[in-house]
Amino acid sequence: MYYLDYILLVISVLLILIIVMQSSKDDVTKAFSGEKSELFANQKQRGLEKRINQFTALLSVAFFVVALLIAILER
Repeated sequence: MYYLDYILLVISVLLILIIVMQSSKDDVTKAFSGEKSELFANQKQRGLEKRINQFTALLSVAFFVVALLIAILER
């Protein structure tokens, strides 16, 4: 069972790194001042930004699946 724990650890570190690499879509000062936010506006992603978001989604699903496998197999 140890190999799944190591896989989960690697996925976790990669997920943290890829999230830190993403650019912020909104200014922090606007979030707390009540100004109009464009956070959820339709914004097309291109190139590297699109690939980073796809990789983030893939790592998130992998994290969820491996965590479930660990929980089920440790019963």
